[in-house]
Amino acid sequence: MEKYVYVDGKKYKRGYTTGSCAAAATKAALTMMITGIKIDNVEISTPKGINLLIDVFNQKIGKESAQCCVIKDAGDDIDATNNMEIYSKVEIINTEDIPTVCAVKIHDYLEISSGIGIGIVTKKGLSTEVGRPAINPVPLKMIASEIEKIIDEYAIDIDEYLQNRKILVTISAPMGEKIALDTFNSNLGIVGGISIIGTSGIVEPMSEEGWKKALSAELSIKAEEGLEEIILVPGNIGYDIMTKVYKKNEENIVKMSNFIGYMLMESKRLAFKKIIIAGHIGKLIKLSAGITNTHSRIADARKEIMIANLALLGASQSVLKEIDSCLTTDAMITIIKENNMEEVFKVISQKASDRAWNYMREGKEDIKVEVYMLSMEGELLGIGRTNFH
Repeated sequence: MEKYVYVDGKKYKRGYTTGSCAAAATKAALTMMITGIKIDNVEISTPKGINLLIDVFNQKIGKESAQCCVIKDAGDDIDATNNMEIYSKVEIINTEDIPTVCAVKIHDYLEISSGIGIGIVTKKGLSTEVGRPAINPVPLKMIASEIEKIIDEYAIDIDEYLQNRKILVTISAPMGEKIALDTFNSNLGIVGGISIIGTSGIVEPMSEEGWKKALSAELSIKAEEGLEEIILVPGNIGYDIMTKVYKKNEENIVKMSNFIGYMLMESKRLAFKKIIIAGHIGKLIKLSAGITNTHSRIADARKEIMIANLALLGASQSVLKEIDSCLTTDAMITIIKENNMEEVFKVISQKASDRAWNYMREGKEDIKVEVYMLSMEGELLGIGRTNFH
């Protein structure tokens, strides 16, 4: 594959997913079990259409079994699982010895299970059933596909080879439980380790797509649990105030980072009846002007938005100039209070609420939106409500 991509003019190294690691380790282990010969690397196909040549380590061959590991390479992406070992053990086993709780049947002759460090799904709403290993459908297909290739390559008559037994693949990650603490897994109801994921097999560095998918999965779980109210917060300020001051259940809260527009559309898709957005004014003032990705790299018009709204409320030129000299919205708050123009917070909060509701376009008629705009210290500056009757 092309090892590098350019993001915002910078050169970054691509990597491969835990799903690719599991598929490669499985293909290598099966090959070694069949041939009795250790191998150092293996080529796999990915859903993205890119073939990968991946090194394998810690090879062991037993009687009708083999195992090895692949070291995850996330490239230049920020990834908690980078450099961890993903193991696959392939063995021929009697049907009655298959672990019924944590095995996924792929074919009559093939089941895939999980070992140490691979999490178990405990909540509905994900693409994997509750009680099953946290190995997503695409990696399962990748593993099965590579097994089928080896069976074809060596012209194996599977019935004769297995003699009424099965192939059991066990994916494990010795450091998985520890590393999972640095992932979204606890929010998704995945306990005991990491998840084996990836829809393309390739890690695109500095990509927001993986982050968004994790947030969507978190929303899906909450919808599956029957929640009708969702609280979207950019970060800790909104989270703390909603739980400590307004006594909201933390189960209703999702930290959305900068992805307001994306999360609004996902919340609509999942049929939440009420959406609360709570966060620092520095983020939500952007929403009041229709900016739905609040990363400063995307848009930073905080001063301009505040100046426009203050001017409409009759602020003097000297006040507007003071606001223009501020580096932060918290510095603006002090000037606004000194000049008795706190009404601007209510105006901006309401505009943010209206913008959020209108952004969802058709199909939003039954959704209520509420915005809580806060200072850095957690002071409530304003509340906006839209579609409350």
